[in-house]
Order: sequence, then C-alpha cells, then structure tokens
Amino acid sequence: MPELPEVETTVRGLAAVMEGKRIAGVEARRADLRRPFPEDLRQRLTGATVSALGRRAKYGLIETDRGDTMIFHLGMSGRWRIDPEELGTHDHLIVGVDSGHILSLNDPRRFGSVDLLPTDDIDAWPPFAAMGPEPLGPDFTARHLQQALAGRIASIKLLLLDQRIVAGLGNIYVCEALNMAGIAPGRQGGRIGLKRLERLVEAIRTVLLAAIDAGGSTLRDYARPDGELGYFAKQWRVYGREGLECPCGGIVRRRTEGGRSTFYCADCQR
Repeated sequence: MPELPEVETTVRGLAAVMEGKRIAGVEARRADLRRPFPEDLRQRLTGATVSALGRRAKYGLIETDRGDTMIFHLGMSGRWRIDPEELGTHDHLIVGVDSGHILSLNDPRRFGSVDLLPTDDIDAWPPFAAMGPEPLGPDFTARHLQQALAGRIASIKLLLLDQRIVAGLGNIYVCEALNMAGIAPGRQGGRIGLKRLERLVEAIRTVLLAAIDAGGSTLRDYARPDGELGYFAKQWRVYGREGLECPCGGIVRRRTEGGRSTFYCADCQR
C-alpha cells in the first residue's frame, strides 16, 4: 500500500502540472472504486482552477477556487499517471487541465477512493476528525507521544500505526524508524521514557524525509506520477531484510504482529 512518502511524492508530482491550472474536463470511466465516485464530481470540478494541492495522512488533497476539495486515497495499488501514452482498463478517472496535460487515476485493485467536499468541512470529515498530528508537523512531539501512550500496554509498533495517535504512518516506515531509534517493536508503548521518545520522533521524521526525497518505496504497482520508480527500498535498514545484516551488524528478524510483518534487530532494538 502506498504510504505517506508515496502520497507526498504523488501530490508534489501532480502539483507541478495542476496547480494554478483550470480543469478542462473530468471523466469517470466506471461508477466506483472502493466506493462510488461523487455523482456531481464532473459538474463541480470542470471549469474550476486548482488553487492548491496537499496531503493529510495517506490522503491527497486537490483544492479548487470554487471552495471544493477532491480527496483521493490510493488504496493498495493506485497511482496517478501524467500524460499516459494510452489509457488502459485500470485508468478509472481522467482529469484534463487547460495546459493540455492529462491526469489518470490508475487503480487495478480498486481499493482507492475519491471524495469531494467543501474545503471548509474537511477537518470535520469523519476519516480526518479523529486523526492525530502529522508526523512531519510541529504538533508531533515526544511530549505528545508520551501523553498519547500513557498507560498503554500495546506494543509501540501497533500504537504507531494507530491513526488517532499519529496520522499517516505505515508498516514500512514504522519498522525503519523503530530500528533507527533502537526501540524494540514489541515494547509496551506506555513504558517508553521521554528521552527514547525524543529519539523516536527524530527517527520518524528522518526516515519519512529520506523516503520522500527518494520518491518513496516501490512496492508492486507503485510509481511516481511521472512513471519513475521510487528507490527508497534500496535504503531500507530492516524492512524486507529477514536474515540479512542490520546496520549494527546483527541479523534482521521477522515476526507477524497484528496481521503484518514486523522486521527488527534484537541486537540493537531494546
């Protein structure tokens, strides 16, 4: 599944060709993805100017001058394509802008989604209303984590995946950050001291920024909007490296927790 760095990379790629441009046309080539496309999507977007693009957690935001924002989620296999040479079976939403560029939302598994909301209502939208702070924003601090984790006996790995504690973190980057911070993924969240949480916050930011700079990680169908593949996977410390060497010299192990693979090093993560 595309995670925060992949969505951020996607948004930046779209901004390069959409921001400040008028939407010349919108075509939904099927009725739905994970849920139906908004019935008035074409009517409300056509003729509007894209005023800003952004991201909230793993959602991309395309804001228009009409006071509407299109919110997209890439699901398991979705990606936007810029000026595809030809449209295929899995190109489900087509958006054209007045500069001549064509944007195609391609989603083979159709687990993604597209919603259209008044921009002023976004913060109250149910998927966003209960979300924690952005991990790259100023409100994500060690003190915030300390308060959010107080008394929690669940593992720090699972707690970091809870969107109510911090928005947008996924399995790959939690594994990487915990390794960088030297914290065992199974440690109870409420028993981690402030100093270690400070290291963890710094590690999360470092890992996410490095992944964004590298264009994200390439997993299955993910590629940047320009068609290039993200290459952060080449920098993975532990994720997907079971039996290989950790940067500390130990051996990476894998276990399943909460239905997901956890990669870690028992030598340096305590």
